Amino acid sequence: MVAQKGKDLLLKVRNGDGSAFVTAAGMRSRRLAFNTDTVEITDFESVGRWRELLSGSGVQRASLSGSGIFKDAISDERIRSLFFQSEIVDWQIVIPDFGSIEGAFQIVSLEYSGEHNGEVTFEMALESAGFLQFAADV
Repeated sequence: MVAQKGKDLLLKVRNGDGSAFVTAAGMRSRRLAFNTDTVEITDFESVGRWRELLSGSGVQRASLSGSGIFKDAISDERIRSLFFQSEIVDWQIVIPDFGSIEGAFQIVSLEYSGEHNGEVTFEMALESAGFLQFAADV
């Protein structure tokens, strides 16, 4: 895979009627992180006292975050209402020349800021709330 433009990493939210995904407009930065909790099974018989982990166990999760400026009243309102209603909906992350990840996320943080001589910006963070599906680019 060759280098990709950061602007092509897209964050999309399912629209209000559930018929399509809408790009979260005005995003300047986006970040996707995958994590898993481990289950340690080390005991007195562990070779050399090295930690042992239980394969295939633990809780997997994904975190999304991003920041931007207000560009589109429809997607701005959608994000704001999802946060205040604590609603869990499907989101889609498009990674160019790699694939897309789709699944349920909840907005867990929504922040607004602005300087006296600049634009109002927002930052948001999302946490996965169920199974995530990966679809590779073909």
